Amino acid sequence: MKKENPLQIFADESPKVQKAYAAFIQSLIDMEGLDTKTKQLIYIGMKMVADDERAVKMHVPMAKNAGATREEIKATALLGLSVIGLKAASKFLPIVLESYDGNRNYK
Repeated sequence: MKKENPLQIFADESPKVQKAYAAFIQSLIDMEGLDTKTKQLIYIGMKMVADDERAVKMHVPMAKNAGATREEIKATALLGLSVIGLKAASKFLPIVLESYDGNRNYK
C-alpha cells in the first residue's frame, strides 16, 4: 500500500486554501529579524513540543542546508529537556541525529 503525502492531499483537495497557507508560510520565512538557520532551529524545537515527528524530520535538513551544525541540532533537541522532559532525549534526539546524518540509524 502506497503511503500518500498528506501535504499533496491538502494541495489536491483544497488548492486555494493550500496556496494561501503557502503564502503565509513564505511571509514567515521572509520576515526579518532572524536568520534562516535560527528560524529552522526554532521550528525544530516548536515541533518537538507539538510532538510532530514528521515536521521535525522535515526541518532538520532545512536547518542543515541553512548552515546548522550537528552540534546545533543536538543542542536544539536537548534544550527540549526543560520543556518536554526525557522525551527530548529518548524520542527526538535519535530522530534529529538520524535526520542530520542521513543514513545512520539510532533506533
